[in-house]
Amino acid sequence: MEHSPVGNTGISIPRIMFGTSALGNLYSALSDETKTEIVRECLAYVPRPVAFDSAGKYGAGLALESLGRILENLKVKPEEVIISNKLGWLRTPLSDAEPQFEKGVWINIKNDAIQNISYEGILKCREQGNELLGGKFTPAMISVHDPDEYLARACDNTEFKKLLSDILEAYRALADLKTEGKARAVGVGAKNWKTIKLISEEVDLDWVMFANSMTIYRHPKELLDFMDKLNSRGIAIINSAVFHAGFLTGGDFFDYVRIKPGTAEDSAKFRWREDFFDLCRKHEVSPSAACVQFALTPPGVKSISLNTSRPERVKENVSLVECEIPESFWKELKGKGLIDNEYPYL
Repeated sequence: MEHSPVGNTGISIPRIMFGTSALGNLYSALSDETKTEIVRECLAYVPRPVAFDSAGKYGAGLALESLGRILENLKVKPEEVIISNKLGWLRTPLSDAEPQFEKGVWINIKNDAIQNISYEGILKCREQGNELLGGKFTPAMISVHDPDEYLARACDNTEFKKLLSDILEAYRALADLKTEGKARAVGVGAKNWKTIKLISEEVDLDWVMFANSMTIYRHPKELLDFMDKLNSRGIAIINSAVFHAGFLTGGDFFDYVRIKPGTAEDSAKFRWREDFFDLCRKHEVSPSAACVQFALTPPGVKSISLNTSRPERVKENVSLVECEIPESFWKELKGKGLIDNEYPYL
């Protein structure tokens, strides 16, 4: 598997990055043995350095803590991994029966978390994150976690400007960390790609991560034009959440919201999926492979971030970024209107 450079940072990442939310007990509490097997499988099927994407928000730091401990136990050298840490949430003591920051999402975790997006707040998040990782595995890639959700709090334009100022101060801290040699690459990830665009106009970025944005189901021309501009500026693109939270491969959630074919909009999603599955069967292509391979087609996309809570799925996820899809499949998808007939990269 090839590695691709992240801007001019000296970092190269493989075509697959491994998400770590499952290590933070997302939706279920995995055993330490299962978590270890997940990481072991990631290390087994990708040439090193292997890239992991994590965050202080995942299990209120449990994902970082688990990752650092497992890497240490497996005797992995720091240079054999690249860790991306999305900053903005600080672990705090648990003061109630369950965490208050995302109720019902993180299972059996022993801490809570608070958001802290500011210059000093990001420095605290980075320091705590390094401690949780054990001090040995310093994240080379850093960013502000979900700035789109932070901005969505705004009730009016005045509040929006204040929240944006907080984010830009956080990025000033990230830039200083990079200048000081304490990180190597600064990026941004968000579900709302227009927030990425806004930040990219204010901040010097090395990489961006799109989520739920550039997919086989949804790939607006204005987003593709923006991705072209990022590529021309040498900014690496990482694509993630390319299954729309599992809906495109048969799940009940679309972008993390459970849907049923009760409205015109939701019914259209189900019809699209039925037609998509029919063509996948006809061409003997797995829906997951089609989603991943499509998401890799735009120039500038260096990697796909995939996540799993099952060790046996790691090898399959790696195969998704390496498989080949017949041209006839893409041609019929265009012909049936399932992807834009003017999509330029197929």
